[in-house]
Amino acid sequence: MSTVGFIGSGKIGGTLARLAVDAGHDVVLSNSRGPDTLRDLVTQLGPQARAATPGEAARAGDVVVVTTPFKAYLDVPVAPLRGTVVIDTLNYYPERDGHFPELDAGRTTTGELLQAHLPESFVVKAFSNIFFKHLATLGRPAGAADRSAIAIAGDDRTAKATVAALIDTLGYDVHDAGALADNRRFGPGTPAHHAYLDPDGMFAAPGRPASAARLAELLDSN
Repeated sequence: MSTVGFIGSGKIGGTLARLAVDAGHDVVLSNSRGPDTLRDLVTQLGPQARAATPGEAARAGDVVVVTTPFKAYLDVPVAPLRGTVVIDTLNYYPERDGHFPELDAGRTTTGELLQAHLPESFVVKAFSNIFFKHLATLGRPAGAADRSAIAIAGDDRTAKATVAALIDTLGYDVHDAGALADNRRFGPGTPAHHAYLDPDGMFAAPGRPASAARLAELLDSN
């Protein structure tokens, strides 16, 4: 088992940390407000979890999850993440993040911007199109008929294999959506962005399972 570092420990980060601990991984949590603010979450997660600064979490993780608001992506530490596989969960919401003209114009994507900020890391987009309550409840053992898949996108084949192996331990299959630029195929506003919503469109748990085949169908419907 590995150590998963978290830069950002909100709803998606905290949910992923719980799944990771339940799968036998160690987790190192961080946020912008300091380790003391994570005391309750660490207590809930148990002895496999500890709180740290973002730099410490970056150095500790065999894989590091970046799960902050997109507007804070330039605050992600660069040097400690050199050579590290980074899972990018970020979504761009102008009403929250402010406007980024290059994103508004479609010239680039959130994943590519984070990769440019972390030029010596291996960024893989994942978990950006699933509601945290669905993420917490849709995981299934390998081979289960109703096992859901997570869409990923990245430019490095080895990094994607590393992320896929981790995701498998968390209870999900993987659908490879392509290169990092292809993360726009499951970004906000696309059919695949909320693949796990109930048929009535509600965000209530447990959500609707979405297999790799279902994700492929939704991705191709853009």
